[in-house]
Amino acid sequence: MEQNQIPTTSDPSVALIVGVTGMAGLALAESLHNHHHNWKIHGAARRPPPSWFPSSLLHSFITFDALSSTETLTKLSPISREITHVFWVAFQLQETEETNISRNSTMLRNVLDALTKASPSRLRHVTLQTGTKHYMGPIFDPSLAGILVRHEPPFVEDSPRLPYPNFYYTLEDLVASYSPAFTFSVHRSSIIVGASSRSLHNSLLTLAVYAAICKHQSLPFRYPGTRYTWEHFCDMSDARVLARQHIWAAIECDKAKNQAFNCTNGDVFTWKSLWKVLCQVFEVEFVEFDDEIAKGFDAVEMMKEKGQVWDEIVKKHGLLKTKLEEITCFDALKIVLSFDFQHVCSMNKSREFGFHGFVDTFKSIRMWVGRLRDMKIIP
Repeated sequence: MEQNQIPTTSDPSVALIVGVTGMAGLALAESLHNHHHNWKIHGAARRPPPSWFPSSLLHSFITFDALSSTETLTKLSPISREITHVFWVAFQLQETEETNISRNSTMLRNVLDALTKASPSRLRHVTLQTGTKHYMGPIFDPSLAGILVRHEPPFVEDSPRLPYPNFYYTLEDLVASYSPAFTFSVHRSSIIVGASSRSLHNSLLTLAVYAAICKHQSLPFRYPGTRYTWEHFCDMSDARVLARQHIWAAIECDKAKNQAFNCTNGDVFTWKSLWKVLCQVFEVEFVEFDDEIAKGFDAVEMMKEKGQVWDEIVKKHGLLKTKLEEITCFDALKIVLSFDFQHVCSMNKSREFGFHGFVDTFKSIRMWVGRLRDMKIIP
């Protein structure tokens, strides 16, 4: 077979999930393992697998630093001729967007170069995980705070790019630059709901830790956002729906090739209604939003002093050893819960192309909290 020749569909499919220990990565590994039995699945991450990761999902777990082209080539060379599909769900997030652009594009380029330069290369399709920052700009870059102008919701895929640096744009351009060697698809999630101690922005785990600390210290479980977000609509992306869309675009829908898709659960909620669900599942008392108290309440500052409390909770319940600052994202969550617009995406394009995955967000929350407990990440 000539280099970069696309194999016939009868050839066995071999996946490489980069970022396999994150929320989306775990869901992808489980979905491929459970529903595509003829696939061989390789998983890759920067660190060895945590104790909760089910090793039976994978043919092999590969540990390497994708920022190093030499290490990437060395670790991937034994499988580079067999990989047919890459599922890219890996990120490194730094304080500035320019650094995000440099580091994330280097990682993706090193992996794709290692696979496409194999002789022969069997790589057919790459799925790329991004998100709604595509429509809002780099909201976590403090140097751009207060100056970003976003698109109006509901967010739609054909919106023009915003005039700000954005590593999502860079990664989309990078993966497209390899055409026609392979096809690609882009998957823009909302707030991802899943189970992992290794995801950088895990809002559900952050709220679970917050609730556990409040319960442990008999503190009120106050909503750490604004009245606007308390009362207005938002959406989320269950990691299972996200995994299904990645796989659908990669192997089931030819017209989804070289396209970008939003991916949410298909419903919307107010944070007030969701907060009631969280209080039930975490077994804490529901506290109504109070404007006066909200003015002086800062969960980010509060949690800076709670590292030792979390250590006590971990020890008391025999949990996986984690550090508060490693598994929570209170700064990012504060930004999201302070939006002055409704964070809602349109799923029309996905439906028009034939993807109909959905889940009830409240049921999703309950299920994933159960998974986090089963994994001994939270009490």
